[in-house]
Amino acid sequence: MNDTDVSKQIQQMVRFIRQEAEEKANEISVSAEEEFNIEKLQLVEAEKKKIRQEYEKKEKQVDVRKKIEYSMQLNASRIKVLQAQDDVVNSMKEAASKELLNVSKDHKKYAKLLKDLIIQSLLRLKEPAVLLRCRKDDVHLVESILEAAAQEYAEKRDVHAPEIIVDHTVYLPPAPTHLNPHVNSCSGGVVLASRDGKIVCENTLDARLDVAFRKKLPEIRRRLFSQIVA
Repeated sequence: MNDTDVSKQIQQMVRFIRQEAEEKANEISVSAEEEFNIEKLQLVEAEKKKIRQEYEKKEKQVDVRKKIEYSMQLNASRIKVLQAQDDVVNSMKEAASKELLNVSKDHKKYAKLLKDLIIQSLLRLKEPAVLLRCRKDDVHLVESILEAAAQEYAEKRDVHAPEIIVDHTVYLPPAPTHLNPHVNSCSGGVVLASRDGKIVCENTLDARLDVAFRKKLPEIRRRLFSQIVA
């Protein structure tokens, strides 16, 4: 083999190596581009997922805030409704309290009521001797019906008439006036207690109104507000 043949063979080998290298380089380039595109797609998808999750998180936060705000507004509305209902109920009680002032104006009816209240108190206490307190303005009226009340009680229980001592040192507060509406007052009635003071029966008109009002309050609310949706 002469030099020319050797040179041709070398050139042929060089071309083959170069072609193979170019093909290899091309494969590497294509593979790298594919990997790049795949990685880029993965990054884009990951970023999209992150954005979606962030959006969903913020959407949930907004939804929670809306629910909280709605709940607060609903509670505030309910409180306003309940407050308005309480105002109506309290105004009714105040009106009833004012009507109590008229009870003692009719002395004949008031005397009978006082007698019934005293008998009821005696039946609750079942004591042989009791202390009675009333308003200073009612002392004479109370003393005028004491004997009849004690006798009627004795007949009801088939016992001796009890000793009823009217307290002339401590009286129940006077009737309320528009001049001093917040001062302690009493619209009438009596308070009876055992001699030792351990058992007390408060039978004033104000106490009876409180008891009746508490007992009837559910019915009052039902009649007044049954059409109102809470």
